Amino acid sequence: MKKAKIINLFLAFMTLISTLFLFNQPVKAASTKKVADGTVMKKIKQSKELVVGTSADYPPLEFTTSVNGKTKYVGVDIELAKDIAKDLHAKLVIKNMSFDSLLVALETGKVDMVISAMTPNTERKKSVDFSRIYYKPSGEYFLINKRDQTKYKKGKDFAGQTVGAQTGSIQYQLIQSQMKKSKVKGLGKINNLVLALKSGKMSGVVMEELTAKSYAQNDNSLMAVRSDLREAQAGNAVAIAKGQPDLVKAVNKTVNRVEKQNLINKKYLPEAAKYMKTAQKTNTMAKYAPYFVKGVGYTIVITVFSVLIGIILGMLLALMRLSNNKLLHWIAVCYIEFIRGTPQMVQILFVYFGVGVLISNLSALVAGIIAIGLNSGAYVAEDIRSGITSVAKGQTEAARSLGLSQAKAYRYVIIPQALKNIWPALDNEFITLLKDSSLVSVIGVTELMYQTELIQTSTYRGVLPLFIAMIIYFIMTFTLTRLLNYLERRMKHND
Repeated sequence: MKKAKIINLFLAFMTLISTLFLFNQPVKAASTKKVADGTVMKKIKQSKELVVGTSADYPPLEFTTSVNGKTKYVGVDIELAKDIAKDLHAKLVIKNMSFDSLLVALETGKVDMVISAMTPNTERKKSVDFSRIYYKPSGEYFLINKRDQTKYKKGKDFAGQTVGAQTGSIQYQLIQSQMKKSKVKGLGKINNLVLALKSGKMSGVVMEELTAKSYAQNDNSLMAVRSDLREAQAGNAVAIAKGQPDLVKAVNKTVNRVEKQNLINKKYLPEAAKYMKTAQKTNTMAKYAPYFVKGVGYTIVITVFSVLIGIILGMLLALMRLSNNKLLHWIAVCYIEFIRGTPQMVQILFVYFGVGVLISNLSALVAGIIAIGLNSGAYVAEDIRSGITSVAKGQTEAARSLGLSQAKAYRYVIIPQALKNIWPALDNEFITLLKDSSLVSVIGVTELMYQTELIQTSTYRGVLPLFIAMIIYFIMTFTLTRLLNYLERRMKHND
């Protein structure tokens, strides 16, 4: 009967996973299972969609703005992506994620190409192909605090100081190779680097000229200073998966047209400047209220479904670990120890990029829910196991002596008592899970932290959006705590 209970729980868990997957399955496949030769162009023609990956925190090349309460991706690279999609007779779909995740997304087929101020250096060319260079910046700049303008003018002036750059960027490599007396600090988002700079965590940030000047123009406390850093191959190009010569040829055709018509200077940059100028005049937190509302909605969805997965899986694993069957016991122990011994961020990335290779249309939302739920299950399992073992053995013996089967004894006698014993521990797990939902922002799920980063990019403000997000998280956790405490009192009242 105990084995039957385990099987039933397992089937229920698999049914929940299947429901989540089918509910979030897009009408058209967003990527291919394997980026084989020539498959990307075929997919674009079939789906009539061009999926472009970018890290939209690099004005004026790629950034976000708010139009009627909705996020709009703008900038030089976005305009180029629009022209490429137009030439391919496809609808443009933007996937915004951390810069250091873009090439992984490209290699695993999550995006068709990457347009994100990316320089085609030797290391990157080993993994992906590139189009012709479409934009050549005049050089790298140091973004510094204006109060330090007499202190930092050249790379050697930063000796012994911490200098920041976007993780995985050319600028990060330049600091490592040409500023060896400085300490390099990498972060995934430019807005976080700027926040670290303003708070004194680093002395300067290395970025392209246009981006450095954009932040300096929108923040009077900052200043852009031309650096003496030199790179062998300056310029930005479109990254495309290996073995896609037809797509590379098509992109180069668009790049040639853009270059011939001088669209970057005549159209793309003026368009980006217009949005940046508008942002300076109209940026208020009230304007971005819909962003926070949308983020809260996704955070609640992620939390609810992850809790369901965690409870079902935790119960299953707890019963497996307590089982006399050595195989089931061994499987449960291995799973629990492995999940608890690896970072949750790595698990999220593995589910989305790793498992996503086998399941091509696995959305970021479903991947995030599954990853957090699987992680929570390992911890809930130990809570439930400790609760079951805390119930006196005499309870089981008394239930069996009354004619209850092993399954019914667990259902009506052991589990209810165990649940009351471990309820405080489960409270803590659920609250932690709500806050851990912010981790899925790394794969582009538009939960609260992701929306906060968009607001930071659009408003050039670092602290205020974070403060508002903290207040919202506190309200959600406080409300959840009160609800869980109410349920705990009801259980005690029933006694």
